[in-house]
Amino acid sequence: MDQLPQWDDGAVAILSTGGGAPHAIPVSTAVRAGDRTVLLALALTRESLARLRADPRVALALLGPDLACTVHARAAIAEEPLAEAGAVAAVRLDVDAIQDHRRPAFAIEDGVRWRWTDDTARARDADVRAGLRRLAAS
Repeated sequence: MDQLPQWDDGAVAILSTGGGAPHAIPVSTAVRAGDRTVLLALALTRESLARLRADPRVALALLGPDLACTVHARAAIAEEPLAEAGAVAAVRLDVDAIQDHRRPAFAIEDGVRWRWTDDTARARDADVRAGLRRLAAS
């Protein structure tokens, strides 16, 4: 796989960082920003943000309908704080390699399904995505 696949908002994304023992967290805001660039947002208080500052090597697993890949990348802060959202940093992942986990012998028909149950969180997520898309377009 030479370039990132397309995915819908809400696709399951798991960010793994180093900077010590491996640390994996779900992220709700992964946005494809180019053939080999991903943008995502992390709360300024997240341990993952401190870890990627110490060691920028990360892995991002993406799962969803007909989507199963791991992106190996170098992370950099793109904007802190993200103008549209305040208490988050926009993080740019510059992709080094993409592992495609799909196989002809199986199909991923659905990933983990999640939704915001809080209207304030839903609105904040929309603001974060708008900021990430602004950065992607620039």
